Amino acid sequence: MDRPNDSVVSEFVLLGFSSSWETALFLMLIFSLLYIGIILGNLFILFLVILDSHLHSPMYFFLANLSLIDVGLSSTIVPKIITDLPNKYKIISFKSCMTQMCFIHIMGGVEMVLLIAMAFDRCTAICKPLHYSNIMNPKICISFVITGWVGGVNHAMSQFAFIINLPFCGPNKVDSFYCDFPRIIKLSCTDGTKFEFIVAANSGFMTMGTFFLLILSYIFILVTVWKCSSGDLSKAFVTLSAHITVVVLFFTPCMFLYVWPFPKSSVDKYMFIVDFVITPILNPSIYTLRNKDIKVAIKRLNKEGHYVRFC
Repeated sequence: MDRPNDSVVSEFVLLGFSSSWETALFLMLIFSLLYIGIILGNLFILFLVILDSHLHSPMYFFLANLSLIDVGLSSTIVPKIITDLPNKYKIISFKSCMTQMCFIHIMGGVEMVLLIAMAFDRCTAICKPLHYSNIMNPKICISFVITGWVGGVNHAMSQFAFIINLPFCGPNKVDSFYCDFPRIIKLSCTDGTKFEFIVAANSGFMTMGTFFLLILSYIFILVTVWKCSSGDLSKAFVTLSAHITVVVLFFTPCMFLYVWPFPKSSVDKYMFIVDFVITPILNPSIYTLRNKDIKVAIKRLNKEGHYVRFC
């Protein structure tokens, strides 16, 4: 990950949150509690799915992978935010900045594919119940996950290949609490307009395509349920509305930054807190709160724990 010889910038300054010492301590506490909730909630779902054989189905396979990605995405950003908050100068090295950008886009790309896989799984279960086991076989499920990782890596590397060759010889202040391609491009010593459009075309197309595909799949599910239930959509709408909420929360910051790229305001840096903190802590509750199988699995786990202690 060596830089060109004409790049002299060895580190970037993250402007992050401008706040007083008291506010910084308050934010440290809030982010620390949220991060602990993200780790515990998602890892609990992950291990529950692994340990309980009754949850070895496509739906929970994708949910476990989503939990793993949420932990990875948050861990790429949130610990750095927490440690930077009390510091006056929030420094990140050039290599760490490049690595952070790559991991953000890899994890983001994988999560988009997983959300598509989960929507496809629900569509198949509702619209093709008799053929569900044949369609959603283990090979297809694993293929979705592999596709997500391959797509995420290609998505990140295709942008990184352009950015790493840019010369950075002057400004090094990033108006955000994390590194991302759009803001780093602006610090280049050369005209980065064409690279801005490359990033916008790549990330913007992927974001918008995935978002509309997900919304269409949920609409298709609602229409199918409406036809089969003589107009009664209440149960399906309650379930899907929570899923749609997560999708909207996840994709809104992405569309704000990449579909209309490089805004001059700093609003987007606050919006991305939703992706790195709010959505990862919501996913475990959204996808499991009204889930009967998860509740039964938790009770089963508690009974097994009591039995082991008794023995």
